[in-house]
This record gives sequence, C-alpha cells and structure tokens, in this order.
Amino acid sequence: MEAGAVLSPAHERIFAAAAAARARRAALAAALALVAAGCLWLTGLLDGARLLHGLPALRQLAGEMFPPDFSRWRSWARPILDTLAMSVAGTVLAVALSLPLALLAAEPTAPCASARRVARLVLNLLRSVPELVMGIFFVAAVGFGALPGALALGLHSTGMVGKFFAEAIDHADPRPIEAVRAAGGSHLQVVTHAILPQVFPRFLDTTLYRWEYNFRASTVLGVVGAGGIGFELIAALRLLAYDQVAAVMIAILGAVTLVDALGGALRRQLR
Repeated sequence: MEAGAVLSPAHERIFAAAAAARARRAALAAALALVAAGCLWLTGLLDGARLLHGLPALRQLAGEMFPPDFSRWRSWARPILDTLAMSVAGTVLAVALSLPLALLAAEPTAPCASARRVARLVLNLLRSVPELVMGIFFVAAVGFGALPGALALGLHSTGMVGKFFAEAIDHADPRPIEAVRAAGGSHLQVVTHAILPQVFPRFLDTTLYRWEYNFRASTVLGVVGAGGIGFELIAALRLLAYDQVAAVMIAILGAVTLVDALGGALRRQLR
C-alpha cells in the first residue's frame, strides 16, 4: 500500500476484524498455555526434585526385570488367544449395538429430536464408564473368564464407536440423501442407498481402530479377573516376580504389534 493512502471505511473494518481475530487467537493460545502449565504443576511433572528422587527406585526395578524370565511361555498361549478373542467379540458387539444407536443419534436419520437426544445420552453414558469398572461389575455378575471382558469391552466401545458412526452420518453429503427422498425412497432405502455407501469407509476405519484398541485394553481387564494375558501379568506382579513381568510385557508387545499389522493389512484389502 502506498504511503499516505487513505483507507476506506470498508477496508478499515476488514483490517480491524482481522486484528481482533488475531488478538482472540493469541488470547486463546495464552489461556491454553496457562491451563497446560497449571496441569503440569498440579500433577507434579514440574517437581524436578521428586522426579530425581524416584530414579534410584526405577534403576532397581529395571535391574530386577532383566533378564526376562520366559520359563512359563508355554502357559501364555491360551491367555493371549483369550485376549484376542475378547477383543474381537467386544468389537463385534460394539458394532452391532453402535449402528442402530448411531442411526438414531444422527440428524439425517433420527426419526425425531427426542429419539436423537435419548440415543446420544445412551452413547454418552456408555462412554463415560471405563471398561475396567464395567469389567468389575460383569465379573461380579457372570464370574471370571473372557465373557465379562468381552461384555465390558463391547459396551464401553459402543459409546465411542456409536459417536464416531453418528458423526460420520452427520457429515455425509446431503445431495444423494435428497435425491433418494425426491425419488420416493423409504427411510430404509435412504439409509442403505444414500448414507451407508458414503460412510462405509469411515465405519471400517473406526471398527479396525477400535479392535486394535480393544486388544490393548483387554490386557488390562485381566487385572479384575476378566481373563486373558492380563491375568498372567497381575499374577506375576503380585508375586513380585519382575523378571516374569518383563517377559509377559514383551509377549504383549509382540501380540499388539501383530494385531496392529493385521489391522493395517485388513484396511488395505477392504478399501
């Protein structure tokens, strides 16, 4: 802009609005930085003396964990298989429950506003209860083993998977939906011909991601008696056999790596 040029009122408003937007973003960034710093301080991550004080205990623990003790590796095959079965069964249950709830929770497919609010409330409720807490309840209800783990994973995952499914439906292109409705299609035909073909790739990604997460989560559920390799891990921890703990953790790492690779291969094959 040439020196001495006079801005029109419209240009002045544009520059003022841009400056105000920059100021709001800077204020928001500063507020977020303050919140992050406050959380770091409250949790003790800024307490250097305390962190340094814990280093000797960590060195001692690491010394007790290595070399890992794989003497019981033959007894881990069935728990790892149970963990895999729990993750698959929980994911299948979650998808089966999430699809109808997502159709009720999404605006393009909800029959009415009340049904949409109720479905979203159910999803929020399932998502708010951790799978570990659900595992405790189901162990008390149906006993030890893989069944309570699969139920806990399935119901907790329904809250998250249903939310992602509903958001995918909400962001679907409305033009095919309007075209099917204009042609006299029923509500079911709108879902099957205009919505599901659009959102299927996102549904697939969400399902595979949740399966990978559920496998990792199922290892923790063994702590409350839900079976799987997590039960072997907590048994070794209770005996203070840290060399066996390290061996079980290495076995879990290998299984998680294999599941992640399998999930990636499935994505490539199904796209």
